[in-house]
Amino acid sequence: MLAGQNYVASRPLATVVFLALKLGRPLFLEGEAGVGKTEIAKAIATGLGRRLIRLQCYEGLDAASAVAEWNFAAQMIAIRTAEAGGGADRNALKTELFTEEYLIERPLLAAMRPQVGGAPVLLIDELDRTDEPFEAFLLEALSDFQVTIPELGTIKAPEPPIVILTSNRTREVHDALKRRCLYHWVDFPDFARELQILQARAPEAQDRLSREVVAFVQRLRREDLFKRPGVAETIDWAKCLLALDCVQLSPEVIADTLGAILKYQDDIEKLQGSEAKRILDEVRKELPSA
Repeated sequence: MLAGQNYVASRPLATVVFLALKLGRPLFLEGEAGVGKTEIAKAIATGLGRRLIRLQCYEGLDAASAVAEWNFAAQMIAIRTAEAGGGADRNALKTELFTEEYLIERPLLAAMRPQVGGAPVLLIDELDRTDEPFEAFLLEALSDFQVTIPELGTIKAPEPPIVILTSNRTREVHDALKRRCLYHWVDFPDFARELQILQARAPEAQDRLSREVVAFVQRLRREDLFKRPGVAETIDWAKCLLALDCVQLSPEVIADTLGAILKYQDDIEKLQGSEAKRILDEVRKELPSA
């Protein structure tokens, strides 16, 4: 199924995905940025024909932003309209204002709703960016697959969503949440698998260019960099090189396109001058044995 969506997974990753689907358990994926954690949720959703609902986490994210919020502007208009008409029944108006009509649905509530085609895939992306109070709330929501809105009551999912949580490990996620999930560390792929990924995502690249790109990026990951390039950067770089009609790497084209694979100026400066040529020469010596 994953291969059908051009997602090249290792056997351990494919196994844990299968088990998460089979057992109905949330799947917690941890690893460096750009190694395919988010992409696997997209591949699962497309492969199963399910809706993908994404909750992008950030510092300060709270339950209201994740579940639902009231449309205060629409509520105020309704109040003013009722007052202008005269004789507004305050109790009746209060009841009408706190109904589904004035509710703005956010990702967690949307994931609890019945969906055409079956339960959706709920992607809770970069959980490590949130605060611990939100983790505690999420623990409760994922335990029973339900959320509570004080004015409406508890809304329970008729069929639990397929939950994928990701973390770049900028901080440790609490053990209580991890215990609710199946866990997998998504590491950088080896040369053969990254080449396979690149060939799937950029099939128009010639074999020589693809091999040089993958070998060069793999070599860069052994350097002392602030941010090592992920698989996403490998794919982006290959597409940039194709747009420039490159058929092989050269020190000049590497220098011109470093912004596709390195995102910090300090890292880019390390590759300036003769350093890129030195790494490229080493890569070409190693390639025959790769």
